[in-house]
Amino acid sequence: MRLALQKFRQRQKRTAAAAASAERGQAAASAHVLIIVENLPLPFDRRVWQEASALREAGYAVSIICPTGPGYRQRYERIDGIEIHRHPLPTVADSAWAYPLEYSAALFWQLALTARIGRRKRIDVIHACNPPDTIFLVAAAARPFGVRFLFDHHDLCPELFVAKFGSNGVMYRVMRVLERTTFALARVSIATNESFKRIACTRGGMDEADVFVVRSGPNLDRVRRVAPDPALHKGRTYLVGYVGVMGEQEGLEDLLQMIADIVHRRGRRDIQFCLVGFGPSLDGLRRLAQKLAIEAYVDFPGRLAGDDLMRVLSSADICVSPDPKNEMNDQSTMNKILEYMALGKALVQYDLTEGRASAGEASLYARPGDRDDFTDKILALLDDPALREKLGETGRRRIEERLAWHHEIPQLLAAYERVLA
Repeated sequence: MRLALQKFRQRQKRTAAAAASAERGQAAASAHVLIIVENLPLPFDRRVWQEASALREAGYAVSIICPTGPGYRQRYERIDGIEIHRHPLPTVADSAWAYPLEYSAALFWQLALTARIGRRKRIDVIHACNPPDTIFLVAAAARPFGVRFLFDHHDLCPELFVAKFGSNGVMYRVMRVLERTTFALARVSIATNESFKRIACTRGGMDEADVFVVRSGPNLDRVRRVAPDPALHKGRTYLVGYVGVMGEQEGLEDLLQMIADIVHRRGRRDIQFCLVGFGPSLDGLRRLAQKLAIEAYVDFPGRLAGDDLMRVLSSADICVSPDPKNEMNDQSTMNKILEYMALGKALVQYDLTEGRASAGEASLYARPGDRDDFTDKILALLDDPALREKLGETGRRRIEERLAWHHEIPQLLAAYERVLA
């Protein structure tokens, strides 16, 4: 009798759990998500576009607010069922005190577009992607209407400020306050790696159960090898590739100094470098290459996407990630490292905590701050084809088995179940 009663209760629990699961599925299918991005246009921001696409495929209605940018000038566009609302962003933050101007302009448009979108269709979740840490103001304004707030923690804004401007004065303290307030208002936070999760739970005071690690894994349908282009070598034996933002904190000035050392002091004129990307430092880097008399050995093609980008990386013999060691870079996952690995490319980087967590044994690691050691490892890797092949295969396998985007989608959807629960 007792056994029968236990089985009956177990069946009741399973039935209740199934009903709750079905209810959550129905809620997800009808939920409307508004993703807000301030620093990049969509669909150019690869991580956010992958998140938006995964949510749309899971049944969510997805809208996006983002700025316009080169190649993305339309103010409204619908792509793959995702509505994109773009706004102008006239001020570029090239000094510490320019940030308030840029963020104020962005905040105006974010509030106005959120109100416009909300009038057409109820918003259930605001998904805020930083930087900056001011989007919580939009979520706070929407909170009385039952809108829930999910914080997608892309960058350590206080550390980013210090990396760019080398100061921890008033603006740094303001950013720490904004960061704490963002975490305090968020019902759920998404972290890009374990370092970010630790910060969310300590500095942000969030419960560990409300923080989900969703790495920026490459989508292997998009990041794939294509036929290499021998012309990119410019008649030289080797090609070294780089892709990323052309900014002050990426270590690209140091990389150009290394290239000058390789060409002029070490006499290696058999290596071509292709540095892909755009950003506020691009023109300055081109001028520095001319000053160092290495412009013939370095190409700056600007922003590339799709097969054009894949052609450069597929043609490269090795790739580099010269981001210097500081509090921001040491705790950040570099998307370029994962993309190099997805294409089976061996790489050289400084020994950073999250860089090593991403690449494992697929990379050579230089001592932080030691340009000579970084240069030595570039040349050692180029001169050892067996090692290049071994590291490249290790990286590709690591992506396929652990770090590709399809491994991250369940965590993203779990975060949404949590925020809607």
